[in-house]
Amino acid sequence: MKKTDVMKLLEENTNERGVEHWKKRGVKGSKLKSFGIGLTQLRKIAKQIGRDHKLALQLWKTNVYDAKVVGLLIDDPKQVTRAQAEEQVEALQGGYLAHVFASCDATLAKVPWAFDLACDWMESEDPVRRRCAYSLFYELSKKNPKGMDDDFLVVLIDRIRNEIKSEDMWVREAMNAALMGIGKRNKKLNKAALKAAKAIGPVDVDYGDDNACEPLDVVKHLTSEHLKKKLGL
Repeated sequence: MKKTDVMKLLEENTNERGVEHWKKRGVKGSKLKSFGIGLTQLRKIAKQIGRDHKLALQLWKTNVYDAKVVGLLIDDPKQVTRAQAEEQVEALQGGYLAHVFASCDATLAKVPWAFDLACDWMESEDPVRRRCAYSLFYELSKKNPKGMDDDFLVVLIDRIRNEIKSEDMWVREAMNAALMGIGKRNKKLNKAALKAAKAIGPVDVDYGDDNACEPLDVVKHLTSEHLKKKLGL
């Protein structure tokens, strides 16, 4: 599929309600446009297209939010370079795009060096990179990358507990998600993450006037009956 084919497909899937939402909540001062398509539908479109590194880069360079998201979803993790990741993180537009870039089952978390990248970005002075680092840790908590063992994650839990309240709001959100993901891995980490979550308390995140989202309740997730049964708690 070519770039023109994808743009036509996106236009055909325009969601007028989503377009109106974008006009109200889109990135201020940005030239980004949107067809208002939700992430679930964009995932379906990405699956229809399939992995295509060249096309992914072409879509990323457009000024259409939906096309950029599809580009992030269809990229080939075997071909993504560290230089590309650094270039893209510098160009992220707004909270939604940053979230999709490092989470939402997008390509970046699938690259072989994702864990090393997350460790590096966690130490960055750039809050966008720190946010992406913790989003990557959340995604990687579902896997077993080399180096991300229990000892590392216990230290990471302590770091989240000690630093979350002084962090940028969107970094706090990503830290909270990472804490939840870590706590779902096994009994030991569940206990440590739950203790940290209780000590932290509610994490304040402002999602805007419409209150479409609510901050993640980590304690609730880590004490669910389903998880207790899964971990044998």
